[in-house]
Amino acid sequence: MSQTLVLLSLYFSFTQGSWWRPHQHMYWNDVISEHHINTGVQGEEVFVLDLFDVPKSIIDDLHRKGKKVVCYFSAGTKEDWRADASKFPRDGLGDPNKDWPGETWVDIRNSHVRRIMRDRISYAASRHCDGVDPDNVDGWAQNQAGLHLTPADQLDYNRYLAREAHGHGLAIGLKNDVSQLSDLVGDFDFAINESCMNYHECGRYKPFFDARKPVFHIQYVHSTTEGHQKQHEICSSSDRPHDMNTIIKVKTVNWKLAC
Repeated sequence: MSQTLVLLSLYFSFTQGSWWRPHQHMYWNDVISEHHINTGVQGEEVFVLDLFDVPKSIIDDLHRKGKKVVCYFSAGTKEDWRADASKFPRDGLGDPNKDWPGETWVDIRNSHVRRIMRDRISYAASRHCDGVDPDNVDGWAQNQAGLHLTPADQLDYNRYLAREAHGHGLAIGLKNDVSQLSDLVGDFDFAINESCMNYHECGRYKPFFDARKPVFHIQYVHSTTEGHQKQHEICSSSDRPHDMNTIIKVKTVNWKLAC
């Protein structure tokens, strides 16, 4: 091979990266709150599961069956029950997360906080996850973290997570943070949204649709009965773009419907 071809090969290897890139219409399931994961389920191509709670044997079994695994962790909060909770510095903490007891927002500008997240991404790579789903990456919005984070702070942090993930050979999804979709579509490989239909925000994912990147969408309902009753309404709604990979779930229940 000529020197020119070698240089071109190295260039494309660097710019394109070697991590997995999901295609736009993959069948998926979110099982981060489930303890008994059915790895034999037919149809699903992508499983989103908890980075810490799920045994590696489950990840290995999913891989043997040709599935892709995205590993979830909170990148914007300290969860009191995690093994690395004691590593968070006091000056890196913000307000409690009012939606989830036991969670505290973290200062995404803090170098120690960033190191913890880098270690989590490294751990995901060591467990052979194909990608990561860092949650709570919108602490700047409405100052919910109580730290007066700016939009620029959040963009810088989210891009830091993307660089770390790609540097470890992992795909990465943008969880919610709807206001910054246009700025971050080039940095992330897919998006995950929770209940955008409740806020009439699903159409704002156009930058991801235009880039032919998947948008995995969870529409939560209160019960399985309600889910069955509303499945057609949800799936046929004009609020839900047809390129959106929608599943209907009840939180903490091992059950789903798909559009």
